Amino acid sequence: MSKAFMRESDEEEDRQEEPHVLPVGFKNYITPRGYRQLQEELRTLLRVERPKVVDVVSWAAGNGDRSENGDYIYGKRRLREIDRRVRFLSKRLEIAQVVDPAQQINLDQVFFGATVTYAHERGTERTITIVGIDEANLDRGQVSWISPIARALMKAHEGDILELRTPAGIAHIEVLDIRYGSSDADQPY
Repeated sequence: MSKAFMRESDEEEDRQEEPHVLPVGFKNYITPRGYRQLQEELRTLLRVERPKVVDVVSWAAGNGDRSENGDYIYGKRRLREIDRRVRFLSKRLEIAQVVDPAQQINLDQVFFGATVTYAHERGTERTITIVGIDEANLDRGQVSWISPIARALMKAHEGDILELRTPAGIAHIEVLDIRYGSSDADQPY
């Protein structure tokens, strides 16, 4: 494969950015734990992973022909991935607004950081925690504060019956329990 094709694809990869899931005009709310996790990921990329890859690329570059040197080609690609992630994390941390759920005053109402148990009209119960966009993990019951379920639950009280718009139509859910806790404890968020 000629270098011209390699350079085109390399430049194309450089232009790709991670999707910006944060709607324009909204703040990037995040829990203290989520903020620390993003900081730790950034620190690891900059202090551990990137230097290792730079060493491999430097070593590979000294071996001669770079066009057929897999260590060099894949190392450069990995460097671009790391740099792209570093830019993304730096931007996210820069605009982050840390909100500690343990500081919530209105404990009887659903806000950012709440752990909410609700019942679906079919009788199934589910517990979710409302967290920032960058820390959402459905497998652990953490949903983004801009998700449809979180938006439906916002400002609700225990016992409220709410309408949730789903692709299948409108469903009704009942808020059973609302709680807040420290984001440093072994909470689901």
